[in-house]
Amino acid sequence: MIEIEVQNETHQNQARIRFAAVPRIGEGIRLREPDGMWASYDVIDVWYQKAEFGDVWMPYLHVRMTPGEGSGDGGRNGDEADIYDSGFAAHGGELEPFKI
Repeated sequence: MIEIEVQNETHQNQARIRFAAVPRIGEGIRLREPDGMWASYDVIDVWYQKAEFGDVWMPYLHVRMTPGEGSGDGGRNGDEADIYDSGFAAHGGELEPFKI
């Protein structure tokens, strides 16, 4: 596991998170919001800085929320949310399996 400092441009905060691999610029990652919900973020910058100990280079990420994720409805706009919610309620709170 690699511990990476993630600097979040959307919320103007930073956190250290463990990754199996360093994400690349343009890739998307899922991060937990302050309200506990998950949201998609785009990696907009990756850089390395020499650590204070030894000859080790530490990775850093700069992320920004993916457009459409910040509306508070899970990325759905109002019309789509209404259609989804009405369909969900019509089935007694259970969704039908996807049919091809």
